[in-house]
Amino acid sequence: MTETARVMPAVELSGKQIPAASGWTTWPPSDKPQLVGSRCKSCGDYFFPKVGVCSNPACMGEDLDEVPLSRTGKLYTYAVNYYKPPAPYVPPDPFVPYATAIIELDREKMKVQGMVVSNCDFTQLKIGMDMETVLEPLYRDAEGNDVMVWKFRPA
Repeated sequence: MTETARVMPAVELSGKQIPAASGWTTWPPSDKPQLVGSRCKSCGDYFFPKVGVCSNPACMGEDLDEVPLSRTGKLYTYAVNYYKPPAPYVPPDPFVPYATAIIELDREKMKVQGMVVSNCDFTQLKIGMDMETVLEPLYRDAEGNDVMVWKFRPA
């Protein structure tokens, strides 16, 4: 079986969407979702996820703003996972390998990790390529809700 044949199909939405982690992305879902982080008013550093105190050891400021982060960035690195991870990940049945990526956000120049979208042919991923943030279901819960999480896809 070729790598291309292992690409997970696009996930279809069932109806109601709920965030996997409240406050980590702009909500409700839109066609241009953004991660939500913090920016220190003293030193200007950005953080994701949000923090209450600046993590810069030279600053440690306590006055931070909640800010939407860049939707786009460059692929810094990625890994293809050929194993089923532990909960809370709910693998498709049958299990299909998936990719995770670290993206360097355009404006903030910070690196953020996330999964790559389900229908991406990961053999086409190239370090330095443009990527964008999207929302996609991580799994469907017992009530039939699509539990949404940020992922990255080639832009």
